[in-house]
Amino acid sequence: MKRALAVLACICLLSGGLYVAASKWAIRHETLNLFDTTRQRAVSVDVAVRRDYEMKADDGYWRLPVALISNGNTVKNTEYSFLENVLAARGYLVASIEQDLPSDPPLVTKVGLPYVGRLDVYKRSEANILFVVGQLKKIQPHADYDHLTMVGHSNGGDVAMYFAKEHPQMVSKIITLDNLRVPFVLNHKMKILSFRSSDPNFKTDPGVLPTPEEAKAEGIDIVKTPFQHTWLSDRGPDEAKEKIEATLDKFLGASSASDLSPVATDNPLIAKMGPAPYP
Repeated sequence: MKRALAVLACICLLSGGLYVAASKWAIRHETLNLFDTTRQRAVSVDVAVRRDYEMKADDGYWRLPVALISNGNTVKNTEYSFLENVLAARGYLVASIEQDLPSDPPLVTKVGLPYVGRLDVYKRSEANILFVVGQLKKIQPHADYDHLTMVGHSNGGDVAMYFAKEHPQMVSKIITLDNLRVPFVLNHKMKILSFRSSDPNFKTDPGVLPTPEEAKAEGIDIVKTPFQHTWLSDRGPDEAKEKIEATLDKFLGASSASDLSPVATDNPLIAKMGPAPYP
């Protein structure tokens, strides 16, 4: 009997491993080189989607949840494949948007101005997101564009938070990786996860992070990591990316790809990831 149970356990583990591997191999990536004629601006987008879910959507009996990723300053939109794969494996239509062009003014800090002088940058990125959503609706009409998952690293995390603040009716989840400037949205209808670095060269502005009381009340999950700021992208070591992937997958597991209703946010996780050092 014990031997039979052991064999069954091995089969289950093997099946689970094959499922995860098959999910990743089944993900399709495509680059969309879009152009917004209204603003005369090029917008490049890396799209990732699982083929089986895409086929269900194309047949008209499935709605793909949608995740939009915004890149950090000097990091390309194609450098978040580890995040794209986790989201796509769970059935999301993922669009990683290149928010910056070489012709854009350099990102600067102006103390005393709203969001340290980056409001125009956030508005430009907001316009990029709205434009991309409009284009995706034409390409994949069988997706849920009313409950967006906003994802962003560094300045892209601030973009995600700013967009959610301006369009709360469109956003159901926010996932940031070390956003430093825009204060967290306090809205119990949104589920929020934020990874924080331990990089001394990147300090979060006062008032950006919620207090422990606010995090508990609003269901905001904050995970402190021992990682450098730039490691929260494909540039990080495999160990860092794997830990982030596992935590993100657990966070997403609170709601299945087929259930797009609001998720309960009364069980916040304020935790530390991995061994010391921590500030």
